[in-house]
Formats: sequence, C-alpha cells, structure tokens
Amino acid sequence: MKSIANLGFAKLDLDRFRRKGFPEVVLSIGKTNQQLLKIAKEFIKHKQVLLITKLERKKYSYLKRFLPQLKYNPLGKIAFLGKIKNKTKSYVCVVTAGTADIPIAEEAVVTLEVMGNRVKKIYDVGIAGVQRLIENIEIIRKAQVVIVVAGMDAVLASLISGLVTSPVIAVPTSIGYGANFSGLSSLLTMLNSCSPGVGVVNIDNGFGAGYLASLINRC
Repeated sequence: MKSIANLGFAKLDLDRFRRKGFPEVVLSIGKTNQQLLKIAKEFIKHKQVLLITKLERKKYSYLKRFLPQLKYNPLGKIAFLGKIKNKTKSYVCVVTAGTADIPIAEEAVVTLEVMGNRVKKIYDVGIAGVQRLIENIEIIRKAQVVIVVAGMDAVLASLISGLVTSPVIAVPTSIGYGANFSGLSSLLTMLNSCSPGVGVVNIDNGFGAGYLASLINRC
C-alpha cells in the first residue's frame, strides 16, 4: 500500500494509522468544499476512519450530499465516518467550566469516541459555584485522564488537578470579556498553574486535547 496519496493540492499521509494508531485528521479551515470532498473520498477509498474538524454546517451539508453516511456534531463542528474499536475499560472525563465552553468540549468528546474511548461528560461546574464540582468529584477521580475546558479566569484546571491523581489536559477557550484577549488570558492562567500534573493545549483546541487524552488512555 502506498504511504502518500498526492491530490496535487494535498498530500495525504496514508501510513499514519500504522505509525500512530489513528489516521490523519482533516482540518477544514482554509479548504474549499471540493477539496474537502476529494480528501474525504480518498481516505474512504483506502478504508481509513475519517475525522474532519472545525467544519461549518454549510460545508457539512455539501459533503453530506455525496457522503450520506457522514456523521456530524453541530456543537463541536466536527464530522466523522467510522470509529476505532478499543477494548480499554477506563474512561476519559471531559469537564467544562461553563455552558459556553461546551462546543470545544464536544470537539474533544467526538475525537475521543471516534478513537475508541469511553467518555463521561460533566458540564458547567466552574468555580463560581464550586459545589457543582464537588458533587461530581468522584466520577472525575475515577477517570484515567481528565480534560478541563475553560475560558474566563480558567482556574478550574488547577483546582481539579489538586483533587485527582490522573493527568489533567487543560483547554483554554476564547470565551470571555475584553481582557480575556480571545483566550490568551485563559491560556496564560493554565500555563502558570501551580498544581502539578496539568498539560495545556492551544486555545479552542478540543481536538488536540481529545487526541492526547486518547494516547494516554491506551497506556
């Protein structure tokens, strides 16, 4: 089997599943409908699981006309076709500080599920009402990995990390008022965490958090 499919405008890494345990993922931003369709068809042709991130609904509607089995999560703006089978008994817990953080969390959730992971979701438990977190802490503690998605002051990741033994993957979101600087303040808060065991991905990168958590959950 060839390792690269050269489409002219894109060179698809067909060997990534063998190397990494999951195929190359398609970022939809900057790609035309026609380019996305050609890429999707090529991966399907080679029997690869298809995952397309940051996909707007209009682009999904176009793809759906030609790929009727393509699934879509409108909150997470992520589409997929096929899933990896995994026998891992442990689960990943995805936690959000607020309701507005859910779209990024859903991107992580779909990524995890397509990669074959069990997922438990706990949404809207930010520290402004910390009792909401405490009510769910035992579910979080039993997770193999915890993903914490937060904007605004973004301190939820540090708080959770101090209460669990598992690694915490922190996802800063662009949710917040002016001084949030489109997620930059949240990113800096998470990077400056005083709680050990926190790793940070880029702003609004639910996919990256889900992928990393899946790798950890396999170990």
